[in-house]
Amino acid sequence: MEINFGDSSFLLICSALVLLMTPGLAFFYGGMVRRKNVLNTLMSSFFICGLASIMWVLIGYSLSFGDDIGGVIGGLNFFLFNGVGADPSALAPTIPHELFAAFQMMFAIITPALITGSLVGRMKFSALFIFIGLWSLLVYYPLAHMVWGGGIIGSLGAVDFAGGDVVHISSGVSGLVACIMLGKRRGYGMMSYKPHNIPFVVLGAALLWFGWFGFNAGSALNAGPLAVHAFMTTNTAAAAALLSWMFIEKIKHGKPTILGAATGAVVGLVAITPAAGFVPLWSSIVIGAIVSPICFFFMSVVKAKFGYDDALDAFGCHGIGGIWGGIATGLFGQTAINSVAKWNGLFFGDINLLIAQIEGIVITVIFAAVMTFIIIKVMKLFMTIRVEGSEEADGLDVAEHGETAYPAFNGLD
Repeated sequence: MEINFGDSSFLLICSALVLLMTPGLAFFYGGMVRRKNVLNTLMSSFFICGLASIMWVLIGYSLSFGDDIGGVIGGLNFFLFNGVGADPSALAPTIPHELFAAFQMMFAIITPALITGSLVGRMKFSALFIFIGLWSLLVYYPLAHMVWGGGIIGSLGAVDFAGGDVVHISSGVSGLVACIMLGKRRGYGMMSYKPHNIPFVVLGAALLWFGWFGFNAGSALNAGPLAVHAFMTTNTAAAAALLSWMFIEKIKHGKPTILGAATGAVVGLVAITPAAGFVPLWSSIVIGAIVSPICFFFMSVVKAKFGYDDALDAFGCHGIGGIWGGIATGLFGQTAINSVAKWNGLFFGDINLLIAQIEGIVITVIFAAVMTFIIIKVMKLFMTIRVEGSEEADGLDVAEHGETAYPAFNGLD
């Protein structure tokens, strides 16, 4: 095992790209909320850059990629990055071990930030801070270990190129459980919650798309042909999903919207994440084109039917998009593209990969849902996690942070 400077340069850049996604997500979410909650929404993503980074160095990397304990969690052998240095590791043999750990840290930052889209406008910031810390410890690190660190999901033969299970399904399902337990926003269903700044949403989506190349191509862990292939499948799926969402809106409402186009691009990126380094390029068009109608259905029909207040559709976008992406990997995966997949997908005549993918998805959904339920149940015993009705009416920017994004605005938003 020898350090390759080209691979190392590539992964350094990819790590920075993935970090940029979290402020990008903050803008994506921030533009969708009302102006009195924009700073709280931005802060809900941005503070995680601090909390998750420190937790990762202290204990997160070790619990995710340390010596296997029971197929569920890693040991403490890398506590405080002990032994994580300049030499390569078995996980990424051409880059420094510390660089692999840094790249993975960026995933640990953005994943819990995705959950916050389900909770905007009603959760105390202090409660959110504690929730994110506990969720990282009890959900993200075990799942990262189960899928990528030698744990139970990986041993089933399930594959997840860049985080369908670990990032999107886990955060989406947790967002759904958390928003149901938190309760609906004040006046939900009786008043309209319109996005206050759609240009913010487009800026955020653009930063996410840009950063996603680091997310998916970087997950090849070297600057070789697989990274190039993941780069192309990523862009192609996003493009197909963007067009597909516009087409749905044109048929349903007579006009395509920029908000819809941005959402379509993001769900396409979500869906290709687990599949990017396993499926042929043509199939990424199919994966992207199909994810938009699936997510659109969940966001508009299913959410309305069950009445849960998933404010910014973290579940509809990341949970459902991630599940479709995991299944699609089982349909279109090819061992010729990436030998990490033990079998070809169902489309190429083998059902084993699809079965393994579904098993992995089921474990992820159950684990994330149960652990999130327990975390919030226990937190409620010790603290109030929801803001007062009057604070919700005033907006969380003032109530929780003592700031306003637009001081000149004095309307009734």
